[in-house]
Amino acid sequence: MPNLIVPSTAPDGDGCVLSITPESAGWEYVGFEVYRLSEGQTLSRGTGDKEAALVLLSGRADVKAGGERWDNIGQRMSVFEKTPPYTVYVPSQEQYEVTALTELELAVCLAPGLGNHKARLIAPEDVGVENRGSGSMSRLVHNILPEQKPADSLLVVEVFTDGGNWSSYPPHKHDRDELPEESRLEETYYFRVQPEQGFAVQRVYNDDRSLDETMAVKDGQAVMVPEGYHPVSAPPGYDVYYLNVMAGPKRIWKFRNDPDYDWLMK
Repeated sequence: MPNLIVPSTAPDGDGCVLSITPESAGWEYVGFEVYRLSEGQTLSRGTGDKEAALVLLSGRADVKAGGERWDNIGQRMSVFEKTPPYTVYVPSQEQYEVTALTELELAVCLAPGLGNHKARLIAPEDVGVENRGSGSMSRLVHNILPEQKPADSLLVVEVFTDGGNWSSYPPHKHDRDELPEESRLEETYYFRVQPEQGFAVQRVYNDDRSLDETMAVKDGQAVMVPEGYHPVSAPPGYDVYYLNVMAGPKRIWKFRNDPDYDWLMK
């Protein structure tokens, strides 16, 4: 049985509490890290051959990257305030530095970079806000780094699912490089749950069911989606947040719904 859940740990010396690399995931493109920094703590890193999206999940910080500086960015103290986040895009072969002005939860989204774009701030007003679905399939979506915005590989989005609702639903997949019908994208889900003692349910399965896992995912855990369909459910009474990072051989999101559920779109 594959182990698709990656738990959080106590912060290491740099504040890292969760790390997924292509090597640890057994895939090619997506890397993902979460840092919890104390007030005054600084994280300094180089991107190497990766591009990065530094998503300020909660808290405020000063950020330097690519010869630019953005002071006192960040406005939400919890993801469940449901306001779009501040994000800094950092190209490959650059240094970045993040200094926490408050307690800070920082997501570092990584994928292959070509150095084609400059470091830039993605402010809340630059984030596309979308209410997707209807009824018990409704959710709030923040398109942080969609394919219409400049990047080499990364696609980044966050989703809020109210208790009792489903998201990433109807079940869909994007694991074949067969454009224009479907693109091949690896994906990570980073979960926060409110109240924090709750859980989300995520199923990851493919057409022949050689992969078919249903997981109870706790607050602060991540799920790796190497292939297949991957719906999420928020139990009644518990709101669920997740941050998605996607990347693959082509930077485009084209998905295929599970044919057994496609009628829901009609």
